Amino acid sequence: MSRSPAQLPLGVGLRDDSTFSNFYSGANAALVDHLQRQFEDDGEPFLYLWGAPGSGRSHLLQAACHEASARDLRTLYLPLEELGHFPPLMLEDVERLDLVAIDDLERVVGRQRWEEGLFHAFNRLRDSGKRLVICADRPPRQLEVSLPDLASRLTWGVTFHLALPGDEDRMRALQLRARLRGMQLPDEVARYILHRGSREFGELLRSLEILDNASLSAKRKLTIPFVKKALDW
Repeated sequence: MSRSPAQLPLGVGLRDDSTFSNFYSGANAALVDHLQRQFEDDGEPFLYLWGAPGSGRSHLLQAACHEASARDLRTLYLPLEELGHFPPLMLEDVERLDLVAIDDLERVVGRQRWEEGLFHAFNRLRDSGKRLVICADRPPRQLEVSLPDLASRLTWGVTFHLALPGDEDRMRALQLRARLRGMQLPDEVARYILHRGSREFGELLRSLEILDNASLSAKRKLTIPFVKKALDW
């Protein structure tokens, strides 16, 4: 894990591997393009992303923060699944940052202090010309937000639905990660891993790490028999 020096103390460190370069966009190409162009002069200052777990929400939020940091911009990543049990003090003075990325918004919906804190943070970021990206598990109008002003703010900007990857996209995403490790993952081997392995993509990446180490040690290419042996399948 790495932490940008520009992050506020209560922010959470970014995963080193959560970047745009290793995210297979597939059906979400338009969204990824908007996120990458967010820091251009004509970029959209507020984006709202929603999708089911496993759709890549957290990866893309952290990728946006990595992109901002590479441009020497100040960022804050707030996964509310981890931080939502704290009072919203980390939202104070966010307007001095260039990008604020809020994950798991649904975790604090209906809680008065958090809703008020988010509303005021939104206004300060907007008035300062800064960027805000919010992720949740459903579209803004389906969140049971108690504060009408916050509910209204969440519909501003551009809303994107993050589609869950189908089997073909999952295979291409796994092959992309393999290439970044210097491995060639043939289609038939990738399909076998997807069929035999976990549906959780993070678990598949851990399997890929095991295969990387095993293939380097044995100086073997990835084949179905080799994968079976290396992963004890």
